[in-house]
Amino acid sequence: METKRFTEHDIKEAAAALRLGNLVSFPTETVYGLGANALSETAVRQVYAVKGRPSDNPLIVHVSDKEMLEKYVDTLPKQAEELINHFWPGPLTLIVPMKEGTFSSTVTGGLNTVAFRMPDNALTLELIKEAGLPLVGPSANTSGKPSPTTAEHVLHDLKGKIAGVLEGGSAEIGVESTVLDLTDSSSEPTILRPGAVTKEALEKVIGNVRIDQHLLSEKETPKAPGMKYKHYSPEVPVWIVQNTPEDWSKAIKWAADQKLKVGIFAGEEILQLFDGPLIEGYSFGMNTVEQAAKQLFSGLRALDETDVELIFAPAFPETGLGEAYMNRLKKAANQKYFKN
Repeated sequence: METKRFTEHDIKEAAAALRLGNLVSFPTETVYGLGANALSETAVRQVYAVKGRPSDNPLIVHVSDKEMLEKYVDTLPKQAEELINHFWPGPLTLIVPMKEGTFSSTVTGGLNTVAFRMPDNALTLELIKEAGLPLVGPSANTSGKPSPTTAEHVLHDLKGKIAGVLEGGSAEIGVESTVLDLTDSSSEPTILRPGAVTKEALEKVIGNVRIDQHLLSEKETPKAPGMKYKHYSPEVPVWIVQNTPEDWSKAIKWAADQKLKVGIFAGEEILQLFDGPLIEGYSFGMNTVEQAAKQLFSGLRALDETDVELIFAPAFPETGLGEAYMNRLKKAANQKYFKN
């Protein structure tokens, strides 16, 4: 199959491909999604096949506006209304009870709930409106690998397997949306996957919110994407390093003693401290969690394509966006920290 690069001038063609049941990747502010008609079981099954993803994983349904969402929900919880008014379009996914008979189990993972999001990307909102369909949109990559934040990443993983990718530049945020479960009226809303919309930001709108810290084993059924213990992983092992010059020095010295070639995903001020034939660096610029999160998946992908034997990546405090960054990094590293 030829995979076409769609531009803003090709949205009608891309929408037509989706209506025919084909797969089209689209840009969002978080990562690139793999779009398919959420109302077609055949199209959604293609998503699982192309990604190599277990069918017990629920998929996020992307809509162009609140009116599209309301077609598939009996009663929208009051808290959902408040959050939609405050954060949509944006990197917030809401899990709500679905109207019976609307989506197949291939979308819901066999649950009676659905995750909805309205992405903050003008091209993709136009694509959804033009298609006239809600679209599932898991990350457009091979399942378990670092998520794609550029069209090139999508083509690296899925060229020849999908109808096309709508080009929209680099993702602004770089980690997937916050997923909030609003389906249990007897308990507080629960963050199942942290993202750029933080616990603190949510609580300013709806009051108390809790974070689910449970990491799922491979045998457990998730309620939202990205909840597995190991996820987002390159082929090369990743270890987490405390982000101080002293800890970086210890890690680099240890690797040199082992005669290991290492990839360093770090801020420019850290990378400037190290050089040598056994070091491959990827700079995310200023040594901030915002820059690290934006380029985490790009950096892991780039270093994975070199001849390094191990990748070191920095820890950041688990507050604000750091919660989302460390969630992805710990899963990419399978919870492995450098300790010496």
